[in-house]
Amino acid sequence: MSKPFLAATVLAGICACSNAGAFAQDKASPPAAVVLRSPDDTFEDRRLAQMHQEIDSVKRQVIAANLTLTDSEATKFWPVYDQYSAEFTKITEKKNALIKEYAEEYGSMTDEEADSLVRRWLDADIAAFELRRKYLPIFRKVLGARTTATFFQVEHQVDAMIDLRLTSQLPLIQSQDQSPNVQ
Repeated sequence: MSKPFLAATVLAGICACSNAGAFAQDKASPPAAVVLRSPDDTFEDRRLAQMHQEIDSVKRQVIAANLTLTDSEATKFWPVYDQYSAEFTKITEKKNALIKEYAEEYGSMTDEEADSLVRRWLDADIAAFELRRKYLPIFRKVLGARTTATFFQVEHQVDAMIDLRLTSQLPLIQSQDQSPNVQ
């Protein structure tokens, strides 16, 4: 079994369950940041935060397993990756808030609320694209063109799997009522 396939399988397994066990960090990558929670967090918020920590840990492992880095490159790459990941987490948190909002409004969502929700989801997707574009030259300076391309390829594949797994679990907006919406 190839490393990318094995790593993707492991990641998919974590995405499939929200209380997966922690995985060991690759020696080449520093430990992921700990997410602090406020006392107002609900059980679901804490569970979602734990799931994202586990996904981030495996994502780091997938990246480490698929990038061939010299010691010098690794020393430069992982701090830049941590900064990138922290900024990407902010976008993920916005998507999480949208999913939570969707769950709370499901069954009573108006056309205006549905329109607002999809626009804000698209804004989050645009923010993710813009963040990748911002970091392209930064990673390029640290890794070179081919390794940077490999990083973005692997990172995009992992994020696509996460998005697919997450969004495939959401009921369709139109299914909240049995009558088609005619305007």
